[in-house]
Amino acid sequence: MKILVTGGGGFLGQALCRGLVERGHRVVSFNRGRYPALDALGVEQIQGDLGEREAVIAAARGCEAVFHNAAKAGAWGPYAEYHRANVLGTDHVIAACRTHGIGRLVYTSTPSVTHRATHPVAGGTAETVPYGERLKAPYAATKLVAERAVLAANDASLATVALRPRLIWGPGDNQLLPRLVARAKAGRLRLVGNGENLIDTTYIDNAAQAHFDAFAHLAPGAACAGRAYFISNGEPKTLRETLNGLLAAVGAPTVEKTIPFRLAYAIGAVCEGLWHALPLQGEPPMTRFLAEQLATTHWYSMEPARRDFGYVPKVSFAEGLERLRAAV
Repeated sequence: MKILVTGGGGFLGQALCRGLVERGHRVVSFNRGRYPALDALGVEQIQGDLGEREAVIAAARGCEAVFHNAAKAGAWGPYAEYHRANVLGTDHVIAACRTHGIGRLVYTSTPSVTHRATHPVAGGTAETVPYGERLKAPYAATKLVAERAVLAANDASLATVALRPRLIWGPGDNQLLPRLVARAKAGRLRLVGNGENLIDTTYIDNAAQAHFDAFAHLAPGAACAGRAYFISNGEPKTLRETLNGLLAAVGAPTVEKTIPFRLAYAIGAVCEGLWHALPLQGEPPMTRFLAEQLATTHWYSMEPARRDFGYVPKVSFAEGLERLRAAV
């Protein structure tokens, strides 16, 4: 079938496009830029802005399903920019589905929509972990609004599902790993707290596989329709083991130095104030939200995803590190 992927040029987006093409689908990607990697896959590219309703609707013409993966991500920036891309953009995707009678929408969300300060989550599911409140990060706050809109749109004519992959990594990562490596090489990377808090991560192939599994089962009235799911490797590991495993795999210095949570939180508050007041360029080195995320246990049960659409992670953390090492 003909499938629209928003944000197909990104890390997960390219994995989605590649997998859909391999499965015999005709893929259209809606991006802000143009990507040679998508040209090589034979993906049709339409350049545009999620904030422009008519452009999104036009891109979806003739499609039978949508993978809405595009978003403005980041730890900092004006709320209005995140709202335009993440909230209005998602509203426009839903409108495109309604306009063209598209019956399936797979939405890429984030576990950050459930963030609650330093409240630990161990083995949580979407049924047991509520949405966050008073979210300090515009990315998390706007993705929460967007996810609710996607799930509320689920009905007899449009089946929707929201997936929340946790910290996606692997060969080709242009977000998480480059930032970690740059800070590690500059000697500016620290473990917040003692580094022994357990966290989940998701190898890129597993993140894409979860989307394909959910799509294969998605239909009006299906078990996964109208629901959200945490996605990860299902292998909780300490922050220390996770970070140092990733850094070592790409030949970067590992991190042993720690900073107390309260100090990191205070630094985050000062940085936010400075970046607001001056304002300074780029993202602050620390924010309150980031300090809370780094110091807190967050791992999730994959049982709901297995039960409702058969998701079983195929690439372990150890195998993913080997693949990452081989790709460097």
